[in-house]
Amino acid sequence: MKSGYFVTGTGTGVGKTLVSCALLHAFGASGKTTVGMKPVAAGCENGKWQDVELLTGASTMAAPQELVNPYALIPPIAPHIAASRTDINIDISVIRQACLQLQQIADVMIVEGVGGFLVPLNDHQDSADMAKALGLPVILVVGMQLGCLNHALLTARTVRATGLPLAGWVANCIDPQMLALDENVLALEQRLACPLLGVLPFEQNPDARKLSALLDIAG
Repeated sequence: MKSGYFVTGTGTGVGKTLVSCALLHAFGASGKTTVGMKPVAAGCENGKWQDVELLTGASTMAAPQELVNPYALIPPIAPHIAASRTDINIDISVIRQACLQLQQIADVMIVEGVGGFLVPLNDHQDSADMAKALGLPVILVVGMQLGCLNHALLTARTVRATGLPLAGWVANCIDPQMLALDENVLALEQRLACPLLGVLPFEQNPDARKLSALLDIAG
């Protein structure tokens, strides 16, 4: 696998942070230096952004907060709305410069997107524009639940339409009651036309380090 990846998902709450942290742990265990990045974080609790804290904790290399998380927004709402409420303009060029600097300090960089792949960032650009500006291969996190087939296939089609390679996908089991899980995973394996990097089982309190052993990063 190459030296950096953009992690997107089929929606909000499908496990992008968990998978991003598991990837950081997996690469770290393979002897690589790693750094995580969350370009845009929306939702602050007790003065901290949980996704950013988790990515930082899973990285082997320390980096300045302003590079790891250029835009930290307080309300837990769509980023373009949260930004506009505080007169912030999310500038993709700022994110790209931070990304380039982070790439200099680690062997592998994992960039976690925000929401789904087409979430707006400002009046004219969305997460897909950000991913395209960073130019990294994309890893798709599929939250395994009813409706995931359509969400996954639409997202994969949109990623490829940007010209970015889809490096692989991860099946994250977020619904412990999901029916026909294996059949749904198989259906996506047959249709996504990229490697399945791993299937993460449902856990009430998932441990990214432990789950990292289930990811195949050797490709």
